[in-house]
Amino acid sequence: MNKIILIIKREYLYRVKKKTFIIMTILGPVLFAALMILPAWIAQLEDTEEKTIAVIDNSQIFDKTKFTKTAVNIVIEKHRKSINKIISNEKLGTKNVVNSIIDNSKNSINYVFDNDSIIDKTKIKNLLDSTKISINRIIKNKKTAYRIDTTFQHQKVTVNLIIAQTLHLKNKLPNSDYLKFKFINSSYDKAKNNFSESNYFGLLLIPENVLKSNKVQYYSEKDITLGIKSHISNSIEKEIERQKYRAEGIDENIIKSIKTNINVQSIKWTEDGEEKGNGPEIKMIIGYVSGFLIYIFIFMFGAQVMRGVIEEKTSRIIEVIISSVKPFQLMMGKIIGIAFVGLTQFLLWVVLTIMIVSGVKSAFFPGKDASQIKAQTELISSSSSMQNIQAINSADAEASLSKIENIFGSITNINFGVILGSFIFFFLGGYLLYAALFAAIGSAVDSEADTQQFMLPITIPLILAIIVMMNAIQTPDSSIAFWFSIIPFTSPIVMMVRIPFGVPYWQLFLSMGLLVITFIGATWFAAKIYRTGILMYGKKTTYKELWKWLKYKN
Repeated sequence: MNKIILIIKREYLYRVKKKTFIIMTILGPVLFAALMILPAWIAQLEDTEEKTIAVIDNSQIFDKTKFTKTAVNIVIEKHRKSINKIISNEKLGTKNVVNSIIDNSKNSINYVFDNDSIIDKTKIKNLLDSTKISINRIIKNKKTAYRIDTTFQHQKVTVNLIIAQTLHLKNKLPNSDYLKFKFINSSYDKAKNNFSESNYFGLLLIPENVLKSNKVQYYSEKDITLGIKSHISNSIEKEIERQKYRAEGIDENIIKSIKTNINVQSIKWTEDGEEKGNGPEIKMIIGYVSGFLIYIFIFMFGAQVMRGVIEEKTSRIIEVIISSVKPFQLMMGKIIGIAFVGLTQFLLWVVLTIMIVSGVKSAFFPGKDASQIKAQTELISSSSSMQNIQAINSADAEASLSKIENIFGSITNINFGVILGSFIFFFLGGYLLYAALFAAIGSAVDSEADTQQFMLPITIPLILAIIVMMNAIQTPDSSIAFWFSIIPFTSPIVMMVRIPFGVPYWQLFLSMGLLVITFIGATWFAAKIYRTGILMYGKKTTYKELWKWLKYKN
């Protein structure tokens, strides 16, 4: 036993002092951290240049300016009818002059809508007042002039109300952080000819029949990005849906209230008749991560055992070592020593990865400071924010709360003690089983290139275990999941997937017992090959040769 401990110590110290161990211990966390950080960093590196897209809205659905212009023109025409009714007894020439004045006023107001980026209510008001004054100059009858003046007052109030209401509207193509939409009053040909001289990134043409065709055209000198295309299509789709709801007389709020999200609460009856939350998502994640970690550890450090044996065999160091210890002691010392090396490296990877991720996150992705949190708190506590909060659908809020409660209930009902204990057992048991086989392969060959013919029988069970693991995540109690969690060569991976879902203790202990028995048998098998193959040189080993070695007596 003392000799095995000495070999373990020697193997451990020799490997942790190697440059490759130090480099991989440092490089591993950097790579792991990069896998977690790079996606967020790349997202921040996306093109942040503000892009403006010109929009020609021939449908008059999306442009608030056109909507306001149309509404005001309707009011003006309605007002024209009222004026003509009032002056019905006037001379024809007077009627024509009045209508000409109204036409000029209408054209002037439309010019404001078409050319001013911001609608000026004062300018519209002055134009209406000017129209009233011009008409009253040619109307001699004071009673008629008074009626016209009253009509103009009503018109002015209506127009001002329309403008006041639409000024608060946002264009129905919402802007994003780096994408702005600017509605322009232009024909397609004119916009195309002037595009190169403008600073627009693209031109969006919304046809008049968009409600029927469900098509819009985007023009640009550069290829459209997927993000811009998705933003445009989603925004237009939502507004067209609203328009179709209105056309069919369907209240959009009714549609929203009808929409229902069902949260299925999974509750498990225990043997004692108790009811416990049973969320499969958390269990699936725990099982998958546990099984995959065991798979990676077996392959990485089992192969390291094999390479270590080949290295000592080819350098003839083994001839000196074998004169002092038995082959079995050497093999077990090497297997356990490398296991400690692997655990050390694994632990360092976890600690260093957490430190790197935390450091990079605090340096490049800082959280909200106290002032930001305070500002957000004040915003939430404000009356407008409270109104927005109250506007949230209560059913959705209850569904979200129910989901959160279900998740926390599932976590509290998971037996983490059994999971942790089983993970340690299968983690070490699976490694020791396969490490013994890897050591046997290493002793039977002269170089790593010769290991391929013997690696296949070892890798097939591991690959099968990963395949069955995917099935076991979905159906942990299926026959295939049961048998592969009992078979020792696949149980370290498959059983770890089943344990979070709850496994009868007799199945767990049976799997553990068979793994221990198989490990002892594999160790005996590996030792028989190891003691003979470790001193064999120059001869290519076959399966027939291995069978002979197994039959050799001490």
